Amino acid sequence: MPWPSNHVPKYRKHRRSGQAIVTLNGVDHYLGPHGTKASKVEYDRLVHEWLAAGRHAAKASGDDSPTVSVVIASYWRHAKAYYVKNGKETSEVGAIRNAVRPLKELYGKTPAAEFGPLALKAVRSKYIANELSRGTVNQNVGRIVRMFRWAAEHEQIPASVPQALSMIAGLRKNRTAAKESKPILPIDDATVDATLKHLPKVVADMVKLQRLTGARPSEVCNLRPMDVDKSKKVVWLYRPESHKTEHHDRGRIIFIGPKAQAILKPYLKRDRDAYCFRPVESEEQRRAAQHAKRKTPLRQGNSPGTNRKRKPARPPGEQYTTASYRRAIERACDLAFPHAKLSGLPACEMTDKQKADLKKWRKTHRWAPNRLRHTAATEVRREFGLERVLKSSLWAPYEGEHQKQERSSSRKRSLRSCARRPANWLRRRSVGAAEKLRITC
Repeated sequence: MPWPSNHVPKYRKHRRSGQAIVTLNGVDHYLGPHGTKASKVEYDRLVHEWLAAGRHAAKASGDDSPTVSVVIASYWRHAKAYYVKNGKETSEVGAIRNAVRPLKELYGKTPAAEFGPLALKAVRSKYIANELSRGTVNQNVGRIVRMFRWAAEHEQIPASVPQALSMIAGLRKNRTAAKESKPILPIDDATVDATLKHLPKVVADMVKLQRLTGARPSEVCNLRPMDVDKSKKVVWLYRPESHKTEHHDRGRIIFIGPKAQAILKPYLKRDRDAYCFRPVESEEQRRAAQHAKRKTPLRQGNSPGTNRKRKPARPPGEQYTTASYRRAIERACDLAFPHAKLSGLPACEMTDKQKADLKKWRKTHRWAPNRLRHTAATEVRREFGLERVLKSSLWAPYEGEHQKQERSSSRKRSLRSCARRPANWLRRRSVGAAEKLRITC
């Protein structure tokens, strides 16, 4: 039976020599005469270093240097414990898994101290061969460098290894064979309106709310009555309990104007800590609509509720996730924009070419909910202009601390500093003001 993950090796006595001993990662460490204060101090030192190194033996050098696979395994344990938000692993854990897979295949048995820039470039070539975009390739290389820097921090490898790896420059646009990722473009309202006709009412209201407020998909899914401040009658303030940039100590305020309030009001009539948009309610509405269309008399056929599984494998939950929210929109897109010949054909009857054509068609005609945020940001900038957003009081919640300090003495310099930000960053920061700008202007 394996040891539990929180097991700490014991302070033991080696009978033959009378020495105190502790075994770390299969290696015995003699601590001195058993029972003495010095041996116990040495035990505490070794165990604390071992725990700080991620339960891996530290001070490896030369021939004792761990292999790349050992470094990966050690860093993987660290990543699963470090990249956690609200008790759940973040997407960075999956990104690390994909980044280290080619590294382990090519250099898993190589001593980590011998892994240099040329080896990392070979791994980068593997990423490019797997048709990853240039941005993803650069991000994965950065993840590998961080992993070796972490290993050096915990004295598993020499510090010279991550220093050498950090000398590799990132791939530049149009100067590499790596493909370029397509920018995420706004979605036009006509396409959204056509999709809304095929969405359940709950999901349709989520789409409408996100389109008006410019919120992130996760912020719409996590919306609860307790998070909405209705003290101001004209504009409500939604402060998400958790958001994308909270680990940078940034606040997040989403403005909810009259149009969005009309959509949200019915969903606020529930417990304060309950989620506003629930798959359970959507499923109940779907079954009620099916029952209303029933043509078979009630005294014949199945009685309502009798033809259901008692314990379904995937019962509807209490909250939409970003994945289930996206899938609901994709299914509605398939209904709103069907393929002329292949949409009604069963998959078992399609050829490989037909499946590829249908997949290409759906990829072209589907849209993701994060594009609604881009649409709202583009509309704000087109209608009001970037300078208008920056000068308004609505910019205050999004300013950094240094901007707040300089605002009174050097407002123009602060505006110029903001204007030099990338356009996508500015659109993201100002998108929450869409509804309130329409009111104040």
